[in-house]
Amino acid sequence: MPRTREELLALLNGENALENLKVLLNTEELPPLTRDVNNHIHTTYSFSPYSPTAAVYFARAAGLCTCGLMDHDSIAGAEEFLAAAKAARMGATIGMECRVSFADTPFGDRKLNNPDQKGVVYMALHGVPHDRAAELNALFAPYRERRNVRNRKMVAAINGMMGKYGVTLDFDKDVLPLSNFAKGGSVTERHLSSALAYRLLEAVGRGDKLIRFIKEELKLPISGKIEGYLLDEANPHMMYDLLGWIKSQLISRFYIDATDECPDVREMLALSERIGAISAYAYLGDVGDSVTGDKRAQKFEDDFLDELMAYLADLGYRAVTYMPSRNTKAQLRRLRGLCEKHGLFQISGEDINQPRQSFVCQAQRDPEFANLYEATWALIAHEWRATENPADGLFSRESIEKWPDLVERVKAFAAFGEGMVR
Repeated sequence: MPRTREELLALLNGENALENLKVLLNTEELPPLTRDVNNHIHTTYSFSPYSPTAAVYFARAAGLCTCGLMDHDSIAGAEEFLAAAKAARMGATIGMECRVSFADTPFGDRKLNNPDQKGVVYMALHGVPHDRAAELNALFAPYRERRNVRNRKMVAAINGMMGKYGVTLDFDKDVLPLSNFAKGGSVTERHLSSALAYRLLEAVGRGDKLIRFIKEELKLPISGKIEGYLLDEANPHMMYDLLGWIKSQLISRFYIDATDECPDVREMLALSERIGAISAYAYLGDVGDSVTGDKRAQKFEDDFLDELMAYLADLGYRAVTYMPSRNTKAQLRRLRGLCEKHGLFQISGEDINQPRQSFVCQAQRDPEFANLYEATWALIAHEWRATENPADGLFSRESIEKWPDLVERVKAFAAFGEGMVR
């Protein structure tokens, strides 16, 4: 009898995860590999239902041929992720997502790709050479510590707001245990929101009691879709659905701006070059109906995208990463045209951090996005080549001299990547 999702997670999120994975790979009937790829999977080292091993298993179970690690302020799960991918005979790429300050730029007072704060940008370091991952994680330890100083202040703000309803949190007892901070992971706003969701479900109750509390006590809006999820008392994803609502509607009431935990963008670009990673701006674009359910409708970079993309290229960004399922065709065609104009490598990835999300991006199967499959294999080749010899990376001086045209260079690296894995 097939195991349930919960049974699989119990096997793959605990001790002996890698050994359990190998057993599952030999005993479970898995679908054949497809062309599908995903370069932006979060794990328990930032916030996700999936350990690095579980992330690889569920990617393989969805038929993906490659998978990509992308945690916030941490790359501590890289070794486990790569070992799991090797066991599953999948291509794999590792990276880290961080926030950088744009305060000292022409965009310092604008909302870019961060829903919570102006002048702060989500940046991805893709294709981290395997021998530099531990160094990168160690360099981010002070930023994770500083983030926790702010996290504690936000917990105090939550208690000030929710205490009158009998809902309070203790950072050390309620938030930290939800994270892998002790193992080099990060604690994010999603951990705070998760802890708050658990406490609300405990103190207020589920179903109609919870909906009445949101509407009548908090007097906050809730979409019909999320309300339907929360009214279903048997919903196995209840906490995650409530977390999404908190991120969308409540977080602005306790959010405190990030400051010294966000390095200057130029500092992070220099670090990316030094370790041989590929720096990428994570395009968000104006949001209508949020795919992940945790972003309210609002405007981001689209009104000044031409100006921004030119600036990113001048600043030294190597790439732009985006999710084909999150934006309209018109948004993506404009973005892709600007990437081509400014010589920016295009990378894709579906932001996986909750159980309702599919590992497969159906929108990417459109032939218009064929280059994104090629880009994934090029990323994989970049990592292995740069690990063996930094001069062999996708953006090394030697590689640029050999293949001056970015499109041709990506094609060559993609062929290397597929050959190495297959």
